[in-house]
Amino acid sequence: MTNPNEMVSVRYMVNDVAAAVAFYTKMLDFTVLTNFPPAFADVARGKLRLLLSGPTSSAGRAMPDGAKPGPGGWNRIHLIVDDIEAEVTKLRDAGAKFRNDILSGPGGKQTLLQDPAGNVVELFQPAQR
Repeated sequence: MTNPNEMVSVRYMVNDVAAAVAFYTKMLDFTVLTNFPPAFADVARGKLRLLLSGPTSSAGRAMPDGAKPGPGGWNRIHLIVDDIEAEVTKLRDAGAKFRNDILSGPGGKQTLLQDPAGNVVELFQPAQR
């Protein structure tokens, strides 16, 4: 396991920590580092540490102006895959939801997968060089 101090950490707000842990571990091959439902868990894949913060976590508390952190924005983690079509088929067959179909551009192909809370995970297949 990579030392957490050497990892890149990204925090996602989620509605249900247990559902998020199941999604990332079963669908995207993350491993659980810690799990304190319903408030918090963190999972890892390579050098990426994903902090999954539920509504009862300290990260879910309202700001002084009353704004409340929530899931489902457009910021996202970016995972490289070898065969995007096969990956999308596997994930759709497992019940995953996507925001769009596969798009092609000069750098490769991408699509946006949604976790159970609506947070985005970009799947990306680099173009052949």
